[in-house]
Amino acid sequence: MEIGVIQGHTNIIGKSQGYRGLPIRQILVDCPVNGPDTVAVETAWLPSTEEIDALRAGAPIILRCLFGQPPVWMYVGEKPEDNDRG
Repeated sequence: MEIGVIQGHTNIIGKSQGYRGLPIRQILVDCPVNGPDTVAVETAWLPSTEEIDALRAGAPIILRCLFGQPPVWMYVGEKPEDNDRG
């Protein structure tokens, strides 16, 4: 997966630690456990053609978190308009 630029990103994290840099969008969500106005961070990821083929063939999406497992959601975002990949 390639890092995407999420629409409305509010920050880019990780670059100063030597990573490529990850655009994030901080939002508030209505969490079933923590309640309304729970702070969340969203990122965008763009699968390669090979990954899309693997997904179509039934391969899972795997989320890897360094340093433990925070509460996360995974979902599919809106389709890009025309060739907008970010």
